[in-house]
Amino acid sequence: MQKKESLCSDIFLGDKQLDRTVPIPLYFQLKELVLNEIKEGSYESGAAIPTETELSEQFGISRTTVRQAIVELVNEGWLHREKSKGTFICRPKINQEFVQRLEPFNQQIRRSGMTPRTEVLRFEKISAPEEVSKALELPEQEDVIFLYRRRFADEEPIVTVKTYLPYRRCEFLFQYNFAEDSLYEALGTRGEGMKIYRVHRSIEADLADSSDVKYLDIRRGSAVQLFSSTGYNAYDRPLEYSVARYRSDRNKFEVNVFID
Repeated sequence: MQKKESLCSDIFLGDKQLDRTVPIPLYFQLKELVLNEIKEGSYESGAAIPTETELSEQFGISRTTVRQAIVELVNEGWLHREKSKGTFICRPKINQEFVQRLEPFNQQIRRSGMTPRTEVLRFEKISAPEEVSKALELPEQEDVIFLYRRRFADEEPIVTVKTYLPYRRCEFLFQYNFAEDSLYEALGTRGEGMKIYRVHRSIEADLADSSDVKYLDIRRGSAVQLFSSTGYNAYDRPLEYSVARYRSDRNKFEVNVFID
């Protein structure tokens, strides 16, 4: 399907209609119609949708009703607005499953049908910040390895990761090239005491700072998802502490919950 600069109201949603005989708000019906078409791939990402006036005339509803539907889709990340240009369909988000499974980044991105790439921004020995010492249960100012990476999917930056590891136990990691090598696989070559078996993660919402602007190609103040992770070995001792900052416009996270 060729990408369009705009979608005329006689094409967008085709002959879809709202049902005024059911007790479902009209704005919600319109929202669901648009959302279903996006999920089914009927329109390419980047395509413009009709204006509020066009949709109002197409469905015989007020602009206020249309606006409520569009605003919710924008807030949920399905549409985005550009000042003086219009409202456009967003690119599909990358489904990140690492919150419920241990899987190398490259493997996960390839499974999503994209090409992964990693750029190493810093890789050096430093004195552990207080937060890192606490997470790794190290004495204050103990030497740690600091690995700072920017990771891409189809050449688009989607996350930065700052990782810290005890220097005395992990000095051997300096022989690896983490633009290509997997950190967890490298740790696993040194036996049970170095292999990551369990990860505890906390998730927070945050706003983009100057580093996010520089490395993630987003505007300052944009939403980011902040993950703090501590990896434990077979003896339940902390071995790795990481802070990852994900672009919220390009990533989503799903968790399966099983009820006993």
